[in-house]
Amino acid sequence: MPFTITTANVNGVRAAVKERNPHNPGMLPWLGEPIGSRFVLMQEIRATEEQAREALAPALEAGWHLSMVDSSVKGHAGVGVLSTLPPTAVRRGFGSDEFDHTGRYLEADFAAADDRPALTVGSLYLPKGASDGSKRDDKFRFMDSFATHLDTLARKRRAVVVGGDWNIAHTELDLKAWKTNAKSPGFLPEERQWVADLLAGRWTDVVRSLRGDEPGPYSWWSWRGKAFDNDSGWRIDYHLANATAARLASSARVERAEAYDRRWSDHAPVTVEYA
Repeated sequence: MPFTITTANVNGVRAAVKERNPHNPGMLPWLGEPIGSRFVLMQEIRATEEQAREALAPALEAGWHLSMVDSSVKGHAGVGVLSTLPPTAVRRGFGSDEFDHTGRYLEADFAAADDRPALTVGSLYLPKGASDGSKRDDKFRFMDSFATHLDTLARKRRAVVVGGDWNIAHTELDLKAWKTNAKSPGFLPEERQWVADLLAGRWTDVVRSLRGDEPGPYSWWSWRGKAFDNDSGWRIDYHLANATAARLASSARVERAEAYDRRWSDHAPVTVEYA
């Protein structure tokens, strides 16, 4: 039996669970019942754990397990994992005195089962950064520190998948309007090279590997204008897998809403089946 991992920037979990209109009941029906081995990596929870548990109460009562870390800045960032199975261990942050309080990374371990190997999943919300200035510097310090952690993580014999909002479009295939964004944060040459270096090492961009050299599939669109309707998006929500996990990946999909008013986030969930 396959297991599935989804990464989803929920853009505020308390907003994501609300019914927005008769055709958009929010995140909870999408989440559904906790069936099989399923793992949902969330970013931008923007809530304390108490608030998140209240928002997700129907799902937790149905049997989902929540592991999360919030940010020291109220209403900002926050990442977590929803799982159909209880984790055997949870690590909040990646050993960085500077960044572990910012609610941008969490890892959870799961024991081996009949249908899958021992598994570690990481939920990442990489800083957006800027073209210059302090926010750019903060992002690059985060990237430098996190790359060291990733190098260690990739060497594990268990399956490892780090999913999340990486806030970098790696190549021109990953951004519709790449010509007009050459100097934009998220598409800077140094950012793209950082991803290239990860992929030249022990990590695989699972969706790109499965889908080949096609534009997209995009996972984020601006709320403004006709970006969503025109599919003028960015592919910034990745599954990076170590060798053990990458060879199990069998299919990938972006769960794009049918229409603009049926979105419960400005990101679409990105789901990979691992057989």
